Amino acid sequence: MALPAPARVALVVGIAGLLLVVVNQLTAASQEPALTRAGVLAALLAVGLMLVAVLWTRAVPEAASRVELAGREGLQLQPDLPAAVREELGWGSQMLLTASPAAVVLVHWRGRTLLRRGLLPVPAQAQPQPFQPGAICRRAMDRDQPISLVNLSLYPGREEFDGLLPGLPSVLVQPLGDEGVVLLGGWSVRCFSRSDLTWTEGWARRLRAGMAAADPLLIQDEPSALNDRPMPDGAPQD
Repeated sequence: MALPAPARVALVVGIAGLLLVVVNQLTAASQEPALTRAGVLAALLAVGLMLVAVLWTRAVPEAASRVELAGREGLQLQPDLPAAVREELGWGSQMLLTASPAAVVLVHWRGRTLLRRGLLPVPAQAQPQPFQPGAICRRAMDRDQPISLVNLSLYPGREEFDGLLPGLPSVLVQPLGDEGVVLLGGWSVRCFSRSDLTWTEGWARRLRAGMAAADPLLIQDEPSALNDRPMPDGAPQD
């Protein structure tokens, strides 16, 4: 991993200082106690600078690289939703895609996928498979607590999110009580911060209240197909 410029400066200064201390001690006419003490102190300072350089990346970690995901920008929304719910879904999903490192947003409520927005499968691929909450989503709903999968490749059961978008490096699962979830697929591993989780949780509470108030309009015997259309003007682009 390449060191940032301040860390490289600290490392170079530390190495140069240590070399100068060694040269000074070797070329001294006599090894007086005062000179020896000064040499030891200078060597400790030089080693400390080198240690700071080595530990620099832990204090200021390098941001994870963004994964190149195959997809097209788009919006899929259930066409039979109440106007207030459609407006809330549109506003909230756009804010999540704009203000967070989310590449795709999916809202699943009472057995229906109400919204997909962001990166969708490219036209050459098959239509996205219907999303069905698995063990991870059910655990989040049962506990009513979000689950952040910071590196999806390390988690067993990650096949649950194949219907979200193939190849996602990270996923945030935000429950809508025990009746649904909001899923955010990230561009890179460890990309969702504490503020992203807090913002998503707040919107989920607002969305849940709005959809519960619109019930029974959101309950159908047979789920209808999502209405797929291009991303409107002003929506976030890659």
